[in-house]
Amino acid sequence: MKILYKGKTKDVYGLEDGNNLLKFKDNVTGENGVFDPGANTVGLSIEGMGKSGLKLTKFFFQRLNDLGIPTHYIDADIENATMLVLPAKMFGKGVEVICRYRAVGSFMRRYGLYAEEAQELDAYVEVTLKDDLRNDPLITDEALEMLNIMTKEEYKILVELTKKIGSVVKEELAKKGLELYDIKFEFGRVGEDDHIALIDEISGGNMRAYKGDTYIEPFELERIMLKD
Repeated sequence: MKILYKGKTKDVYGLEDGNNLLKFKDNVTGENGVFDPGANTVGLSIEGMGKSGLKLTKFFFQRLNDLGIPTHYIDADIENATMLVLPAKMFGKGVEVICRYRAVGSFMRRYGLYAEEAQELDAYVEVTLKDDLRNDPLITDEALEMLNIMTKEEYKILVELTKKIGSVVKEELAKKGLELYDIKFEFGRVGEDDHIALIDEISGGNMRAYKGDTYIEPFELERIMLKD
């Protein structure tokens, strides 16, 4: 097993059989000790967060696989906080895709002149480049194609998958009386045919969920979602 990438919330290892292993950490993104799924820095470390995030990730990835939605997920080992996945090729140096159902966080910081806090949004999709030095800038489909990161057709598939997966997560949260405000995904090219598939994770650290007007912390979200 060799280390391929050391990330903020997980490390990626290459296995001899060609698959990859993700090792989940206890870190979550944020600033000044405050959790923010849209932040590009580690805000705080919460003991047990890695296992908690993996439990919820396993739940959602298995659900998506059952629905025939392409992912890189193979299996998960909760005790060791690791997930076995298919290798994926990044778009450029990586892109992140946010699906927004309410106007909060960075959306309000950018568009607060026009939007009201927690205003309803119709599954609005944003694509950003993974670039810490430039604060993960937003990018359009035209620029992505011009910079040879992805084609407009791939962008279209990306948006469709984002809305479809976001809807699945939103519906699962609604079953527990929770509302999904926004969620962040990552995608890559997987398999010999380079089809676009969901990669990385789906956990409390990637989304904002509320019960009424109360924000649900990532740990509590996992507990609510997975209790019988």
